[in-house]
Amino acid sequence: MSNALAIAAVTTTLRQLLQQRFNTDDSSSNVSSNVTVTTKPLDKARDNSNGNQVNLFLYQTQINAAWRNMDIPTQVKPGETGQSPLALNLYYLLTAYALNDDFPEPISHRLLGQAMSVFHDHAILSSEDIKVALPNLVEYDLYDQVERVRITSQPLSMDELSKLWTTFQTQYRISVAYEVAVVLIESTRPPKVPLPVLARGVGDQGVASQASLIPPYPALTAMNFTAIEEARLKLPAYQASLLQKPAASLGDSLTLTGYNLDGAVSVLFSHQQLDVSNPIAIAPSDQTPTELKLSLPNQPTQWPAGFYTATALVNQMGQERTSNGLSLPLAPAIEAIAFKERDQNDLNKPNNVIVTVTCKPQVFVGQRVSLVLNTQDSALATIADRELPARTHSNPTNTLEFELGNIPGATYNVRPRLRVDGVDSLIVNYSVTPLVLPLTFIAEQDLIIS
Repeated sequence: MSNALAIAAVTTTLRQLLQQRFNTDDSSSNVSSNVTVTTKPLDKARDNSNGNQVNLFLYQTQINAAWRNMDIPTQVKPGETGQSPLALNLYYLLTAYALNDDFPEPISHRLLGQAMSVFHDHAILSSEDIKVALPNLVEYDLYDQVERVRITSQPLSMDELSKLWTTFQTQYRISVAYEVAVVLIESTRPPKVPLPVLARGVGDQGVASQASLIPPYPALTAMNFTAIEEARLKLPAYQASLLQKPAASLGDSLTLTGYNLDGAVSVLFSHQQLDVSNPIAIAPSDQTPTELKLSLPNQPTQWPAGFYTATALVNQMGQERTSNGLSLPLAPAIEAIAFKERDQNDLNKPNNVIVTVTCKPQVFVGQRVSLVLNTQDSALATIADRELPARTHSNPTNTLEFELGNIPGATYNVRPRLRVDGVDSLIVNYSVTPLVLPLTFIAEQDLIIS
């Protein structure tokens, strides 16, 4: 397999093959013995040179589609996870230049024909070709690549050629393009090599199958709010599906449904801000093989708002099994919003109004927090219905500060929403009893700014 020097190794090998041919060709010694092979960009190829010259320019690289997702043969055994190589196709432009610009004879045509003959004779680069061309085999290991490097003519239309030469703002010369593939650069990440499997199941019994779509292991299929489900039973069928709750609140009762949930069960709630999942043990009276009932504890310091993943940990006959995960959004709640001060220190925002929001649960460091003020007041038109990011804080807190800009002092009727990690505080009143449609908004609040 090749290392990251493989591209340079290919270019050097091709240049050396061309130079060797011109140095040893005795058919026209006056021409071939004085040919220089270069690998310069098109606009630099003839800098400080007016002699016979062949230039090999790498103008493009592309990912090889056939190798991009393959494991390296002989290096990855069954059951192992290998790292696919960086597989590249290289595209070169071969250009010939002649002394005195082909006067009186077209010497560049002869040089181009000889160069094309070299690539025709070496359509597949052998390990010996690469070893001879590369001076330092310790650095370059292209010769040891599992796939041979092939040279193929690449037809380019006059339009493509003219665009290529125009890019370098230099005069066009007779040229031919080649595709050189494939170059495999080995990944520097090590493959994953687990221990081999010695037995498949208890007693090496192999795969267990069943004639049923119900999984034989613990599985969760849905998570519902208990209060919402109870209210739906009292509604007409055409209204039941309309009663929804977008996110949970601390203290909510949940019902999890699934299969094979019998045994000693606890539900784990994981959150990206928590190092350890929050567990809730399920009492035997709150569980059946297909249903679990629980309540989210009212612990604002341990249950941050945001998205949770709930999984059931089931102990059946001494064997612990973990179910799949279900997503649960936990909404923040605004307990108070009030004017704090006008910040006079910010020269870019004179008389900048700062408001504080007291919320529940606490907001952890690193959580994305914003405030949305829904209002019909025209004085707040510049900030209404827009996200206002919270000021940074260095510790978990339930008091957040937001900048409203320079707005006139007055009493504003607002319906605030707090957004934490993409979960909004609830603006619909779900605490009324009984829950009936249509649901009502939580009352607007007065925001007094002086």
